Amino acid sequence: MTIAVTKRPLHRQHQGEGCRICSGPLDFDFTMAFQPLVDLSRRRVYGHEALVRGPAGEGAMSVLDKLTPKSLYRFDQACRTRALELAHELGGTSMLSINFLPNAVYDPSACIQATLAVSDKLGWPASRISFEITETEYVRDRAHLQNIVDTYRAMGFTTALDDFGAGYANLGLLVDLRPDVLKLDRELIIDIDQNQRRQAIVTATAGLAAQLDILLVAEGVETLAEARWLYQRGIVYQQGYFYARPQIEQLPDVAPQTFSAVVDGAA
Repeated sequence: MTIAVTKRPLHRQHQGEGCRICSGPLDFDFTMAFQPLVDLSRRRVYGHEALVRGPAGEGAMSVLDKLTPKSLYRFDQACRTRALELAHELGGTSMLSINFLPNAVYDPSACIQATLAVSDKLGWPASRISFEITETEYVRDRAHLQNIVDTYRAMGFTTALDDFGAGYANLGLLVDLRPDVLKLDRELIIDIDQNQRRQAIVTATAGLAAQLDILLVAEGVETLAEARWLYQRGIVYQQGYFYARPQIEQLPDVAPQTFSAVVDGAA
């Protein structure tokens, strides 16, 4: 799920400054909501996506509107650490998916150090952290983005390309990038059980993902009919309001009968 922010190009003058621009306090507060990621083949929640919210549960834009060029880097780092700390406090033991802004990563090795320090402190292994690439339309340097993906993979993290099929998160990115996960945009999922054009696009994308050995996740699933259609086509990894809405500082679960409604009803 993309979080929009005022777009700015990568500030080259910050490169080589180590982690100094990523550290220090912000002049505003925020928290996280979490939404479950489900695996229908095993009828379980396999992870949660962390989504930024205001301190009293306000929408993401209430926080993002406060960003400035100087606070962008610190905010990106703070989101990662806050998501990890909250998930740990809530007893999380599964995959944690965290959005990141590519233009806030001037050097992937340097900018990941704070995250590594927190994950080590909490005993949260890198293999249970997935970074979702957002705002790809403002990354002009694809080599830089691929360097981020490669660096994170070497460290044991996984990466996901968010909102695939919408805007700039499109097929062209797969020429250069090698993400572990593709997350189908909600615009491709709406009424997919009734829309033949969406069905054709999603079916073709599923075949492409299989050939490239990339995990496919359908996000924005809001109805039982959508969930069943996707499941019947082998798209077993899903996310959306049908399963649970994001909950502030909670790791929501999914009721067994919800899984049964999809899996058994699709038989």
